[in-house]
Amino acid sequence: MDAHTSSFPMARLSEYAEIKPGFAFKSERFTNRSSDLPLVKGDNVQQGYIDWSKSKFWNRDDIDDYREYLLEPGDIVVAMDRPWVNAGLKWAFIKSHDPKSLLVQRVARLRAKEDLSQGFLRCLVSSNYFASYIEPIVTGVNVPHISGKQVGDFRIPLPSMEVQEKISAILAAYDDLIENNKRRITLLENMAEEIYREWFVRFRFPGWQEAEFEKGFPANWRAVKFDEFCKLKRGYDLPDSKVMDGPYPVLASTSVKTFHGEYKVKAPVITTGRSGSLGTVLFKRKNCWPLNTTLYVQNFKGNSPFFIYFTLKNMPLETFNSGAGVPSLNRNHLAGLRVVVPDENAQKEFDDVVEPMFRQVDILQEQSEHLLKTKVQLLPRLISGKLSVENLDIQFPPSMLNDKPESSNEAVA
Repeated sequence: MDAHTSSFPMARLSEYAEIKPGFAFKSERFTNRSSDLPLVKGDNVQQGYIDWSKSKFWNRDDIDDYREYLLEPGDIVVAMDRPWVNAGLKWAFIKSHDPKSLLVQRVARLRAKEDLSQGFLRCLVSSNYFASYIEPIVTGVNVPHISGKQVGDFRIPLPSMEVQEKISAILAAYDDLIENNKRRITLLENMAEEIYREWFVRFRFPGWQEAEFEKGFPANWRAVKFDEFCKLKRGYDLPDSKVMDGPYPVLASTSVKTFHGEYKVKAPVITTGRSGSLGTVLFKRKNCWPLNTTLYVQNFKGNSPFFIYFTLKNMPLETFNSGAGVPSLNRNHLAGLRVVVPDENAQKEFDDVVEPMFRQVDILQEQSEHLLKTKVQLLPRLISGKLSVENLDIQFPPSMLNDKPESSNEAVA
């Protein structure tokens, strides 16, 4: 969509939205206390979500000096430094269940002004229309960066407020369903991981009371080097220009980037970030294309994929940084590590317990993928006016009712 294909009048974003950069909070005053206020930095902002696990914190008692940098439900944040990653543009919005947080420099907060709906603003920022505007700005420069002025120069379609709200409601309904599926997936994976920890970390597996232990683990289990446990291989190049629409997930370092008409690796596929973002482990039970920013398990060495997945998840992979400017994980970092591997019967019993959980995860992921594809197809037609909503009677989904900004005075009450 562009100015020539939109049926709505066009305007500069800066005329209808506040674009505010964060504050330069001093790193020496960061805390690790979860009771303090998390800081939203460029590292936290991923494509469409905030990774709160990477947060540093700021003393809650000092909040009075920084209220203008508080983030509220509905606020949109965009990374200004290195805003483009393999998964796409680094942007997110604050949800009603997210913690109260503070905005750090090199991240911009977008809030709608009069005559622009915050929900419609979110639709615009999440669109390929906005991404295609940002990508050329940051491509080919030594230090990828966007400025507040460049964001503000983005040309937006501006339908009536009523139409904006209707478009927002339609697309937010898809987001709500996808978010609900994500929460259910997280619960299922957490349940399976807790079983893994109980059996293979705390060694309280079925029949553990009768088992014979040697050197701190069951005598019939083995301690082997990582290379004897599984084989990691570097992922494959796939330029954006070569992507063909299809059913196979393309795995970036932290998430599914897109879907492609061909695959490189047969299921099941386990990946971890090789460069840029370390520590995220993905598990797909369908044929995939792991990108060159990942390492994937090529050979399971006869071990359970579920066991390998949770073992990698419980390893501090983010600490195996090569020390270069861009964090990277080399297979040699892991080769000499020793892993305690259960016997075949214990792994099979584990599979029997967790496989039904992952079967449900597969169903939920497929539902979310279908919902996302439908939303992506709808979005440009809606914001361009090609698909009219003016005469539709549309109910607001719960998220649009809940994500109303609070006053800054109440934000940390």
